[in-house]
Amino acid sequence: MSRNQLLGDPANPIAPCHPLAGHESQIDELRATGAQFYQRGWSVGTSSNYSVVLRADPLELLVTASGKDKGQLAPTDFVRVGADGRPTQADQPKSSAETLLHVVVASVLPVGAILHTHSPWATELSQLYFAQGGIEFEGYEMLKGLEGIKTHERRFRFEIFDNTQDIPVLAEQVRQRLTDATNPLEYGYLIRGHGLYTWGRDVAEARRHVEILEFLLECQARKIQLVGPPSN
Repeated sequence: MSRNQLLGDPANPIAPCHPLAGHESQIDELRATGAQFYQRGWSVGTSSNYSVVLRADPLELLVTASGKDKGQLAPTDFVRVGADGRPTQADQPKSSAETLLHVVVASVLPVGAILHTHSPWATELSQLYFAQGGIEFEGYEMLKGLEGIKTHERRFRFEIFDNTQDIPVLAEQVRQRLTDATNPLEYGYLIRGHGLYTWGRDVAEARRHVEILEFLLECQARKIQLVGPPSN
């Protein structure tokens, strides 16, 4: 049976008394996203994590549980968490170790979904460009796939944060950049040797942003193959 077929025949249906009951539509969207990203090579093994905002005040998110194969997410492989990143309901699995990185975006921006992938291009280019602090893109028609960008002439800088196991520290660094009045983060960011984070008004928009950003990263990698690496 294929991974897509598994989505239509859930092995773990959500009982009416389950903490996730009532959120089946959001769960289905994230499961489908995981299957798609697995097939694209962006979320292999147990890497990556995804979330949707259930409500803004008080903040509550639906986040993928820790250690789950994103290509075969079951209906119960999710956790409801609050603004502190902890479960809001009892008897739930452990959420992703990077839950606070979802919480910080949802607490600052009017978003509906946050998606994180671990593609080879994001992993390698974030290493290669780390000393420069980011990767700049301009002149690509595909930039217009990022919500609000109307012309290929727009310049977009994909910022890179250093990798760390201290997620609260990284979350605070992201918060500071999201709220920077002169140079706020736009659309997403990279973590060195790790992957990308992006967001959108809903899962569909966030998924489109992943597709656009992954396209731009792959273009940059193939450009390097043709003309050589950037100069620091």
